[in-house]
Amino acid sequence: MATGIDAAAEQGRSRAGWAGEFIAVLALGWPLVAAQIAQNALFTTDVIMMGWLGPRYLAAGSLATAFFNIFLLSCIGVVGAVAPIVAQARGARDVRSVRRAVRQGFWAVILLSALTMPIIWQIRPILGALRQEPDVIDLAESFMHAGVWVIPPALALMVLRSFLAAHGETRPILVVILGGVALNAFLDWVLMFGNLGLPRLDLVGAGLSTTIVNCAMFAALLAYVLTHRRYRRYQILARFRRPDWPRFREVFRIGLPIGFTVMAEIGLFSSASVLMGLLGSNELAAHAVALQCASNSFMVPLGLSQATTVRVGLAFGAGWREGVRRAGWASLALSLAFMSTTCALFLLAPRAVVGLFLDTSAPQNQAALGLAATYLGVAGLFQLFDGTQVIAAAALRGLSDTRVPMLLAITGYWLCGLPVAYLLGFPLGLRGVGIWLGLATGLAVVAVVLTTRFALRERLGLLGRMARL
Repeated sequence: MATGIDAAAEQGRSRAGWAGEFIAVLALGWPLVAAQIAQNALFTTDVIMMGWLGPRYLAAGSLATAFFNIFLLSCIGVVGAVAPIVAQARGARDVRSVRRAVRQGFWAVILLSALTMPIIWQIRPILGALRQEPDVIDLAESFMHAGVWVIPPALALMVLRSFLAAHGETRPILVVILGGVALNAFLDWVLMFGNLGLPRLDLVGAGLSTTIVNCAMFAALLAYVLTHRRYRRYQILARFRRPDWPRFREVFRIGLPIGFTVMAEIGLFSSASVLMGLLGSNELAAHAVALQCASNSFMVPLGLSQATTVRVGLAFGAGWREGVRRAGWASLALSLAFMSTTCALFLLAPRAVVGLFLDTSAPQNQAALGLAATYLGVAGLFQLFDGTQVIAAAALRGLSDTRVPMLLAITGYWLCGLPVAYLLGFPLGLRGVGIWLGLATGLAVVAVVLTTRFALRERLGLLGRMARL
């Protein structure tokens, strides 16, 4: 079948040496990087337009998004298990396993949506228990009640993205997401501000536009997969109601640790948002802007990490140890090269960067602008650690090694990063700067331990299965 031939061709090209591996990672990774940047542009557009509404709206929107992202991104991590499963199956030329993985990925979407959406709906009592300001809670609840419906299409979109990425075809993903960015900006402008004769919905409009856009992107990518000659032979929706419990359990066996790893990291940043909310609206708005800037730069190593998982998974499935080594270290080198640039930018010109998000001429924004520039300077310090930890985790993911990395991430983020953030921010009086230094500490610890684990992969027995493949 064509997919087996394609997998063999990819492995053959990658055997050209380190130069060949760098080329292979970049060829697979650049559309994924661009797609991640475009995906993040959806949230960036929302943040910018929330800032146009005012600091109070921006504070509420950022707080709601921090709460929401714990669930959304954790679930995306779970269904992202489809990528290494499909990549390993293609490396081993097991076509049937590819088809089963995608179908059960959709089953996982249904279950995860049913579990998480009722929790997100209860944002008001949860934020109230965290002692957030009442008017911020009101706005955050209105935003989330409109945006919670994004969960099913966003997760299903990730299943299709994983399927296509594992086949080395990433440009359709980029095209669909770019279309989503344009549609989201238009809908935000119309629904949030009441243009074209429609009522002004403020944050409710942002939630509605995000839901509509994700539904449209999923529909477009599904249509592509179902009609393209290369993929329609998989018949991913045929006999959809038929259970496949072994593969369903495998998705969760690999995906749940990924999801908890993501939850540990996102939970750290969301907890930082809660701590910022205790300091005041200006601190929370500044935190949202600085975090969005750091998030934008993180999209490059995040996109590369998806390519890393596929490249490592293909080599692992084919039983090629040197391919695993090259894929992991080549990706890490590319990530560090980029994050060195953003580190310099954040350290040397933080005020110019945050000025893209808040009106620098408005007197009411001056306090938030100054704080955001300070926080972004600290963010520059952890750029290298952030890029390293995501690549190391992705390389281990390609080996189906997810449980121990999960435990290491939880330890680094919650037993190191969060206590340091609280200690520096409150008892030691560094306020927001102390909280950001805590974030840097958590990322640094996780980066070191995960990179060490990948370096010791043979000694730790992580390649043991290769002899049986």
